[in-house]
Amino acid sequence: MSTRRNYWDVYMPSVPLAIVTTSVFALLTLWHGWRLIKARTWFCLPVFIGGLFEVVGFAFRAVGHYNPYTLVPYIIQALTILLAPIFFAASVYMILGRLIRATGSEEYSIIRVTRVTKIFVGGDVFCFLLQMVGAAFLASAKSKKSNDVGKMIILIGLIVQIVIFSFFLVVSMIFHRRLLHKPTDLSRSTKLNWKRFLFELYTVSGLITLRNLFRVIEYAQG
Repeated sequence: MSTRRNYWDVYMPSVPLAIVTTSVFALLTLWHGWRLIKARTWFCLPVFIGGLFEVVGFAFRAVGHYNPYTLVPYIIQALTILLAPIFFAASVYMILGRLIRATGSEEYSIIRVTRVTKIFVGGDVFCFLLQMVGAAFLASAKSKKSNDVGKMIILIGLIVQIVIFSFFLVVSMIFHRRLLHKPTDLSRSTKLNWKRFLFELYTVSGLITLRNLFRVIEYAQG
C-alpha cells in the first residue's frame, strides 16, 4: 500500500470539466488579447494576464487528475486560480478612474481621481503578496501547524480584498449617484456610454465578490 500523500484527497478534479473550463478561458483570453492590441487599451492588460492564470490553473487540474501524488501540478493550479481574480480586479479599478475623467466629473469622486487607481491597485498588490505568502506556506508545509498558518494568511488576504473591493463599490456608487443627479456637459455630449460601462463594472465586481466569498468560506472551513 502506497504511503505517498494524495494531494487531491478532498476531491479528484474532473478531466472533462477541467478541459471545458480551460478551453472557455483560453478562447476568452485570446479574444481579450486581440481586442487589447487592436484598441491599444493597455490598462486592460491585467485582464489578459488573469485569463492566462485561469487557463494554466484549470489545465493543471486536468494534469493533477492523472498525477495525484505529484506536488507541482497541485501547487500551480492552486496558485494561479487563487490569484487570477486579483488581476481582473486591477483592471476594474483602472476603468473607474478613466470613466470619471471621460465624463469630466472629478469633483463627484470622494477620492481624488489621481489617487483612485493608485489606492485600489496598491491594495490589490498588497492582497496579491499576502496570498502569495500564504500559498508559499501551504506549498512548503510539512506539518498541520504550517498548513493552518498558510490557510490563515490566505484567508486574511481574501478578507482584506473583500473589504477593499467593498469600499471601491461604495466609491463607484456615490460617483454614479452624483453624476445621475447632476450630469456634466461631457457626460451628456460624449459618445462614451458611461452608464453601460458602470453596469458592466458592477456586474464584474459582483462576480469577483461572489468568488472571494466562496474562497473565504472554503479556507475558513479548513
